[in-house]
Amino acid sequence: MKLWQKNTTVDQTVDTFTVGQDRVLDMNLAPFDVLGSLAHTQMLAHIGLLTNAELKLIQKELKVIYKEIQQGDFQIEEEVEDIHSQIELLLTRRIGEAGKKIHAGRSRNDQVLVDLKLYFRHEIEEIVAQTKIVFETFQRLSNQHKEVLMPGYTHLQIAMPSSFGLWFGAYAESLVDDLELMLAAWKIVNKNPLGSAAGYGSSFPLDRQMTTDLLGFESMNYNVVYAQMGRGKSERILAQGMSSIAATLSKWAMDCCLYMGQNYNFISFPDHLTTGSSIMPHKKNPDVLELIRARGNRIQALPNEIALMTANLPAGYHRDLQLLKENLFPAFTSLKECLAMTQLMLDNIQVNENILADPKYDYLFSVEVVNQLVLSGKPFREAYKEIGLAIEAETYQPKKEVQHTHQGSIGNLMNDEIKQAFNAVYETFGFDQVKNKRVRLVL
Repeated sequence: MKLWQKNTTVDQTVDTFTVGQDRVLDMNLAPFDVLGSLAHTQMLAHIGLLTNAELKLIQKELKVIYKEIQQGDFQIEEEVEDIHSQIELLLTRRIGEAGKKIHAGRSRNDQVLVDLKLYFRHEIEEIVAQTKIVFETFQRLSNQHKEVLMPGYTHLQIAMPSSFGLWFGAYAESLVDDLELMLAAWKIVNKNPLGSAAGYGSSFPLDRQMTTDLLGFESMNYNVVYAQMGRGKSERILAQGMSSIAATLSKWAMDCCLYMGQNYNFISFPDHLTTGSSIMPHKKNPDVLELIRARGNRIQALPNEIALMTANLPAGYHRDLQLLKENLFPAFTSLKECLAMTQLMLDNIQVNENILADPKYDYLFSVEVVNQLVLSGKPFREAYKEIGLAIEAETYQPKKEVQHTHQGSIGNLMNDEIKQAFNAVYETFGFDQVKNKRVRLVL
């Protein structure tokens, strides 16, 4: 069953090729297609295209279908092209002619657009919620281990003293900026395309503000042509937000892979979170961290994949856009799994508190010694040269004391300020408002 089909039978190979993975991927859109139809049909009744009796019948059955989807009692039949066709087919089977009226004033083009935007809002909310938990854990560990010093590196060479407070705290602050990008994606996604129809509007007097309010969108995509142009753009910007979070997780995972190695021995994890070797009995491999790193890197490629698939498309709908789902939808699952595994590893990380007792880290404190000479009145260049010559002559003796008090340093992590910054971004999303609108639609 196809919404567009008349009396022509499509070649089976063409049907298979064009439908692609839609039946599988569209299951993600199922509840959101119902939500879109609940709002759209209320609007149709408002402008006189449905009677009150028809609206009541349609709304009641759509809510039944919504519950079936939520309970896992719903599927897209083999001969049905997509989620839009399946829901309209079910509705028509169950309530008769009224079910055939729900498509008035819309096209599959704006129907899939609103489904996608509702779905993207849902995924953003879930990703941001998990990111918040990981952020709070980084902050907790930063405060817990703020007094524990560790080596800082530049060029993979021993550089200056750092601390676990700084290390954990850095990744917490990184997630603040990542959340800013997700907020930008949320703002792009949180605009209503419904009513743009095939991309050129409708001769029906559609009330687009009504569906915007019912679905909890911040505003609408005003221009109907631009509403269609937004497909691909929304996905790309969302992928950029996701890739930013993925980059933070990937970098942290790479640090951990280094730091748990025998040559570093900065951190460790319980045996049950690592894997072994088939021939080397001493091995504790960081497979989880390596896969977070690899998955994170793959997600970082996603914005470019989407850009390449959409870069040369003119205005209007094109079937190329269907393939974006195949790239983006699995990435939601992958990123959420990476966030969950990052949380698991953070909850079980063990910190070595005596790293700097090893003499090879004595040179970490050379800058501290130089700075002490400067504070006593010696010009910096003379102090730098004096300590450099002492190192070459092997007469350098470090004073393993760190006096860093400026904002953002070892002695002044500014974690409270970082937390305030995170919360300010988080609260801007307004997830509760969107949730309340959704609940009202399905009650």
